[in-house]
Parts: sequence; C-alpha cells; structure tokens
Amino acid sequence: MNERDTDDRAWMQRCLDLARQALGRTAPNPLVGSVIVQNGAIVGEGFHPAAGQPHAEVFALRQAGEQARGATLYVNLEPCNHYGRTPPCSEAIVAAGIRRVVVGMVDPDPRVSGSGIARLQQAGIEVTVGIEKANCRTLNEAFIHRILHHRPFGILKYAMTLDGKIATTTGHSAWVTSPAARAEVHQLRAACDAVIVGGNTVRRDNPLLTSRQDHTPLRVVMSRSLDLPIDAQLWQTNIAPTLVFTEAGANPAVQKALMQQNVEVIELSPLTPSAVMTYLYDRGCLSVLWECGGTLAAQAIADGAVQKILAFIAPKIIGGSSAPSPIGDLGLTTMTDALILERVQWRSIGSDLLIEGYLGTASG
Repeated sequence: MNERDTDDRAWMQRCLDLARQALGRTAPNPLVGSVIVQNGAIVGEGFHPAAGQPHAEVFALRQAGEQARGATLYVNLEPCNHYGRTPPCSEAIVAAGIRRVVVGMVDPDPRVSGSGIARLQQAGIEVTVGIEKANCRTLNEAFIHRILHHRPFGILKYAMTLDGKIATTTGHSAWVTSPAARAEVHQLRAACDAVIVGGNTVRRDNPLLTSRQDHTPLRVVMSRSLDLPIDAQLWQTNIAPTLVFTEAGANPAVQKALMQQNVEVIELSPLTPSAVMTYLYDRGCLSVLWECGGTLAAQAIADGAVQKILAFIAPKIIGGSSAPSPIGDLGLTTMTDALILERVQWRSIGSDLLIEGYLGTASG
C-alpha cells in the first residue's frame, strides 16, 4: 500500500467517525461524514445531522471556504446529484473548485447510484471510489437494506445464560448480563429508530426502553389482545414517544386509557411483524431493534423482519426445562434445517460474550 492509499484510508476513517455522531438521528437518510484536506491538513469537515438538514459535504465546504479550491474532499457515501430537500452536493463540490474526491461507496439509491460520481468526473475532478468500502457499508447497512428491500433493517437482541435461558422458571430475568453489557444495549438503542417488545414483556418486565443518551428511539409494543397494564413505564411519553400496535377493535377501554396518556395506538389486521415493519418503513425508520421474548422473536424471524442477531451470553447457568429461551418454535425439526448466521463476529464485554451475525443474505 502506497502513502496516498494510507492517507486516503485514514481520512475516510475520520469521515466514518464524523458520521457516527448522528447515529439514530438521520432516518430515513444515511449516516455521512465528509473531510476536506489541503496539503495534508484538514481545512473543513462536517456530518449530516438529520433529514432536511444540509449534507455532510456542505458543512465541510462551508468550513473550508476558499481553502477548498484545489483540495481533496473525502466522503463515505457518493455525493447526491439530485434535488431533494437540499440541492445536489455534486454541484456544490464542482463550484468550490475541489480537485479530487474520494468516495467510500456508491449510493444504492437509484436516484443517485453512480450519477454523482459521473457528474464530478464530467467536471474534470479526479474521483477515487471504494476506500474503506466494507466499513462504509457496515455503517450504513440499515440504509442499504431500506433502499433495496423497502423495509427497515431488523436487529434481534437478546441476553441469555450459558445454557440458553433468558429468565428463570418463574420469569425472573433481572439481570442476565453485566452492567457493561447493559450499557452496550443502551448505545445500541440510541443508534436505532424504534425498539419493539411484545405484551408479555410489558406485563412481566415493565421496561422503560430508554437509551440513557441524547437519543431514545420510538418505543413500540405489539399486543393483539391489548391486555396491558395502564400504569406501565412505557406510557411515560414525556420521556420518549410510545406506539402500540393491536388488532382492530381490541380492548377499547385500554385503547382510550393509553391515548389519554399520549400513547399512539395503531390497529393492524392481521397484526404481524411484517405488517409492523411496513408501517415503520412508511414512517421513515431505518433500523428497528427487536427486544422481545421468544414467541415474538420467532415470529419476527419467520416473517423476515430480522436481518441481524446480537446475542449476549452470560457465564451463568440457570437450568430448568421450562425456563424460557430467546427464540420460540420456528418449526424446524432437524439440525440441517437450522438457520446459520453469516459474517459472524464475537467480542467480550465485561464478563459476557457478544456474538453478532446476519441471517441469510441480509444486506450490509
């Protein structure tokens, strides 16, 4: 690897770091950071903070001013070349006199895909594509999935003991994992647009589902019968918004009580993980975190609503043939039918182990 390649990778990593500052806030837009370098030094940088706000390149160009002329601009996603809520970044780059543009990955959005790069090249700008491509794709795996499949990216997260239990035979589950692992979950929630649980989780655990960070996702409950307590922590909508999905006509008294607490209630018939994901796509969500029990988790997997698995494993043993496990019945009867995770990674978090992987051919 030559010196220019090394520099390109370093500056692209800076773009990714900048982009991550907006985790959980850009939906339905991607996470994008941009850096402008002149004579080996940053003269401008920025990131896209939210939909409707200027793109990363615009912030970087504003900061660079006249120093952008003859400089190199780095961006982790191809600059846009169309008029949306904001003007095309490709034209701003051309107008600023940028000499070279380094792009992490081509935009999968058909409105852009390749046209931004082509516009820059037509203007005589040197363009390099694919620097840190794998990391760029991983950062925006939810955006890629949304564009290609018209659905949010589904992540199933669960914590279990070494013998595969998420609670004791009595249902007690606080806490399976260590404080370090639970802090990781708060970071994960902050990076998502919605977090989903089922009615059983509300009744049994009374979760709050906050991130304890600046951004808390939309909290979502799926309950066909709407047999829910009217004093659950999730109804504290002053902390974060809550949306409840139920079947048509279910439990009108509870519906009324929830709406009086500013909880949004949506009737879907039939109420399925797929239908919920379609609704959340239309609402603009990029990534959805499933933190539900085993029954709903199995339904979400079977319904194609889960693309990624995050399994926290604690070095504890509970035992008990009736103690609940993280994923319910999938109807698989032989080991050769087992769902196999791809691109698996694992790391230790405190005393626990986190295993990450993708189901089937999930994009990313």
